[in-house]
Amino acid sequence: MESSRFAIISFSLTLLLSVSWATANNSSLLECLESHSEPSNPISAVSYTPGNSSYSSVLQSYIRNLRFNESTTRKPQLILTALHVSHIQAAIVCSKIHGLQMKIRSGGHDYEGVSYVSDVPFFILDMFNFRSINVSIENETAWVQVGAILGEVYYRIAEKSNVHGFPAGVCPTVGVGGHFSGGGYGNMMRKYGLSVDNIIDAQIIDVNGRILDRASMGEDLFWAITGGGGSSFGVVLAYQIKLVQVPSTVTVFRVPRTYEENLTNIVYRYQQIAENLPDEIFIRMTLDVVNSSVRTGAKTNRATFLTLYLGDSVKLLSLMNETFPELGLMQSDCTEMSWVESVLYWTNFPTGTPVNVLLSRVPQVLTHLKRKSDYLKNPIPKQGLEFIFKRMIELESVALAFNPYGGRMAEIPPSEKPFPHRAGNLAKIQYAANWNENGVEAAEKYINLTRKLYAYTTPFVSKSPREAFLNYRDLDLGINHNGRNSYLEGAVYGIKYFKNNFNRLVKIKTKADPDNFFRNEQSIPVFPSRRR
Repeated sequence: MESSRFAIISFSLTLLLSVSWATANNSSLLECLESHSEPSNPISAVSYTPGNSSYSSVLQSYIRNLRFNESTTRKPQLILTALHVSHIQAAIVCSKIHGLQMKIRSGGHDYEGVSYVSDVPFFILDMFNFRSINVSIENETAWVQVGAILGEVYYRIAEKSNVHGFPAGVCPTVGVGGHFSGGGYGNMMRKYGLSVDNIIDAQIIDVNGRILDRASMGEDLFWAITGGGGSSFGVVLAYQIKLVQVPSTVTVFRVPRTYEENLTNIVYRYQQIAENLPDEIFIRMTLDVVNSSVRTGAKTNRATFLTLYLGDSVKLLSLMNETFPELGLMQSDCTEMSWVESVLYWTNFPTGTPVNVLLSRVPQVLTHLKRKSDYLKNPIPKQGLEFIFKRMIELESVALAFNPYGGRMAEIPPSEKPFPHRAGNLAKIQYAANWNENGVEAAEKYINLTRKLYAYTTPFVSKSPREAFLNYRDLDLGINHNGRNSYLEGAVYGIKYFKNNFNRLVKIKTKADPDNFFRNEQSIPVFPSRRR
């Protein structure tokens, strides 16, 4: 009894001391920020510590994966919602002085929460106030700050032109900063490539607090932050994008087919034709499991074909009947609309929803999730598809999405940008599990289901390395411990994300940030001789 009482007292004292230390540390960090910021732009008004009544709401407002909104999730010592470049410069200085890791958050859609979670003491530099968008239709360009969301970008373009757009993601609440800097793909990539293939300038604050554009940062650093992840190299402020032309009328369809509707042959045929179709068409195929009988609860496999065609429905129907008759597309399946309306269609807004909904920063769905990625080099044979279908019935809760390549994606050399996955890929595969239950046990259950399906598909995807997409961040691929951030640890995931471009990224990182200030669990490391 006495030893138990001593243990409780000891634990309470330790907890009290740690809370006191954290409070003191937060206070001194805030004092540092105030002393290093401009009096005309007070930083205290945009700094939130755990003692502030708005701290929790500010933290949670851009958490897009509820796995990282648990009471057990480690919280930042401070959140700085910067309004001015001097705030960012002060954050860099004070992070160094206090030995705190600085996490940079724009939209919070990073699948593993690396912009707002850490295993070491840290604070968040939140960029959501840097959200201006200046569109010039005359020059067919736009300057977009990193705190803007994709929906805002699309809306501001469409506001000025119905024949311009930009190739980027289909989820409108994704933040520009992480999306663009990691590659940025969407349903116009077969026509125009990735977001980074259409970025022509950028502004960044480097480790020394300097504000640099493309000319002053140099081509190497510009190359690195257009596909290699901006948060490894500095604080990106804005990107200048080159707008692309879209027809005034585009066509979309969403057609489901179940296992009983000749699914194996349809999916097999899809793999053969999707990358070889004209550049103007993009067909995403998702595979999941649904109820085949409400009465018995029996399950069946389903494929859904979601399409954007940069043209009218007559041409689309003719094209599909010629190249993909197995799908059995009907004129009634096709809907014509403007390009910006197709953005709403792709993100499941009801038909007729006003396009100004793209300005909303509230996600349509907020859930717990796990994502993984793969690259498909050759069609999965029919027996392989049957095997996958059976395994998916067993697992039930994991879906697959196939995003076809070819077109412009096959024309751009793999060294043009850090993103190397170009010619030779039929499709990128995303593994997706969503769940609503809170807690560690539920998370482990669904994460393990995702890992099982990933293991089952091993024979059918890329090898040596098994490639992955940086914007589908996946800590299963390897973690670089923040205190060390070694080259060898970084190479484990870095070669999967960047292949032969990895060492060039490390070289640029070592020159731009030799002390490895800008780091996270999967950042670009420095070469061993310059390691922290």
